[in-house]
Amino acid sequence: MAAHRHREREREMESKIEAATGKLVVKKVGGKSTVTRCFSKYPLKFIIPNKGDSISCEITVADACTAVLTTQASTKVYKSLGSKSSEQILEKQIFRVVLDSSLVIVDWITSGRHESGEKWDFELYRSTNHIFLEGDQPLFLDSVLLEQGSITNIAERMQDYQVIAMVILLGPKLKQIQIQVQENVRRMMSEQLYLPSTGLRPHGKTQSDHFLAKPSFVVSCSAFGPKGIGIVVRIAAMTTESVYRFLQHQLTGMETLLGVSPYS
Repeated sequence: MAAHRHREREREMESKIEAATGKLVVKKVGGKSTVTRCFSKYPLKFIIPNKGDSISCEITVADACTAVLTTQASTKVYKSLGSKSSEQILEKQIFRVVLDSSLVIVDWITSGRHESGEKWDFELYRSTNHIFLEGDQPLFLDSVLLEQGSITNIAERMQDYQVIAMVILLGPKLKQIQIQVQENVRRMMSEQLYLPSTGLRPHGKTQSDHFLAKPSFVVSCSAFGPKGIGIVVRIAAMTTESVYRFLQHQLTGMETLLGVSPYS
């Protein structure tokens, strides 16, 4: 009986090990090393840069339900040798809501892996977010485009800013959070842009020095939709950590809706 249980435990351990195994075969095809077979089981996944990924999904959230859709980690783009297709990032998200729906969208991008010398080193980035109310009534239509130019590249235009982000808060359940975020953003920017009445700043800095100093974190907030049912927050920052801290602080009120505080 004991030997039987031992064999069952061995088979169970083998099945767990097998569930995380994969197989990869690389052969010469046309004079190039080519992956001819790729197999893996969750949670293992092989990433093979080739012609890029194309992903399409549809998610429906029914009445009186709550859903959180996120990624396990930040999405990364890997270059494929001899191809520029992986340097183009095209995203499109379409949301269809009813009048009493509540929606939070956080869409942001960083300049890349700084330790590897990357700084906005891609050909094209386009992120589109459309929100339609009660079917096909346009409520919010937005597109962010970053593209290398013939005169200046993206890195030159972005200067020292390493992150751009957009946050959308929409719906009745988020009204109090919207009000708080709007107040916080107004206070942050008024403190940053405020010019003191005295002509001399500490350490010998003048008003003009203070005025011309480039802020490390820039944020704006505006309402949209009928009766201002939604707000959009736009951010440009020099560090990823500052955006994390901002999101953590501004969205802490969502803990009562989600059971956990986002970005905690």
